Amino acid sequence: MPLIQMSIIEGRPPELKKELIREVTDAVVRTLGAKPEAVRVILYEVPPEHWGVGGVSKADEHHS
Repeated sequence: MPLIQMSIIEGRPPELKKELIREVTDAVVRTLGAKPEAVRVILYEVPPEHWGVGGVSKADEHHS
């Protein structure tokens, strides 16, 4: 049973997250030959202030 865990910055609409889960599941089915019902996808949503790139949080990135 493949388990895919992804971290994304919070704030995306539910429809996009559903689409992401579908697309990731489809990719696993195609590449590993797993049955769709055996694929598990977990999305972890991280607040922008907890996501840093180059020493700057994504929350502060837009304020500089």
